Amino acid sequence: MKVALLAHDRFPIAPPFSGGLESFTWHLARGLKRRGIEVVVFAAPGSDPSLGIEELDVEPLVLSDEARNDVAMPPEAQVRETFSYLQVMRAFARRPDVDVVHNNSLHYLPIVMSPAIPQPLLTTLHTPATPWLEPALRLTPSAHTVAVSDSVAQLWSTVTPARVIRNGVDALEWGPGPGGDTLVWSGRIVPEKAPHIAALIASRAGWKLRIAGPVSDRQYYESTLRPLLGEDIVHVGHLGTRALRTLVGESAACLVTPAWEEPYGLVAAEAMACGTPVLAVARGGLSEVVRAPGGLTSQPGADDVATVAAAARLLPDVVAMDREKVRAYALENCSLTATVDAYVALYQELVRP
Repeated sequence: MKVALLAHDRFPIAPPFSGGLESFTWHLARGLKRRGIEVVVFAAPGSDPSLGIEELDVEPLVLSDEARNDVAMPPEAQVRETFSYLQVMRAFARRPDVDVVHNNSLHYLPIVMSPAIPQPLLTTLHTPATPWLEPALRLTPSAHTVAVSDSVAQLWSTVTPARVIRNGVDALEWGPGPGGDTLVWSGRIVPEKAPHIAALIASRAGWKLRIAGPVSDRQYYESTLRPLLGEDIVHVGHLGTRALRTLVGESAACLVTPAWEEPYGLVAAEAMACGTPVLAVARGGLSEVVRAPGGLTSQPGADDVATVAAAARLLPDVVAMDREKVRAYALENCSLTATVDAYVALYQELVRP
């Protein structure tokens, strides 16, 4: 079997990952390769060469001065993105060697063009409904969809009947750590991930906090998070996998503080695989991922102050959790092996005559 994985065209499939979607696609590609399945990937240039996969190339966008000067010119990134996925879908029409196309791109065009290619196209829903994907799926009732959590499936239930396959983490890559005397938060630094809530929780509870991740929203970082940084609350930057694994494993607990309906919460699963217990704000799929003995969830309050107070009260119980039991929970409930097995079974179902 040969599977084509479509990712976002803005970021390569390579560590350090820009976000959970890139991490998911990279790990899925590696898991499929381990099972002897050939993989073709479309993403931004520069995917990890160690994966040993074929990368689909597209022609770069070329616009004349006249086109750029059009008063109705949309953002160039939007034009480039649409042009890229159009080329990719046309390429699949000429690729009989590809058996299944697995769409993780968050772009509408692969969905609406799926009837024009000979391969079945499977779309994983990594987010709540968006104004691009929702109408695309309504126009394509035959689309095959998977949701990363029951929460995401429910959010999409009026649009598409998505099957649930939860994300997973590599238990060998995210091995057990010794713990330590600081807290950790990791992820993209954006308002919806709300690392400032983690900073407020740590300050209220009297703990040091290390924040790891790329600054994806500079305005949010400067206006909301940076004023909270200091000797005890530190942004350590965008770390590679090895450095991040060490930081998480040497932390007393991991804080996960979404301000939106978190689709899954891969950082929580990674932390628990290290034996690091998780204190999470129960939004979206996180309440499915973070359960005792892996961690504890705090219901979001009416405002940030209430959320911080409730989480700070739970923190001593989280830090006291048995790290061996936390890791055992992650191995049983957040396994990458189970995730890959479920996708392979679904691919086989889709290509079966």
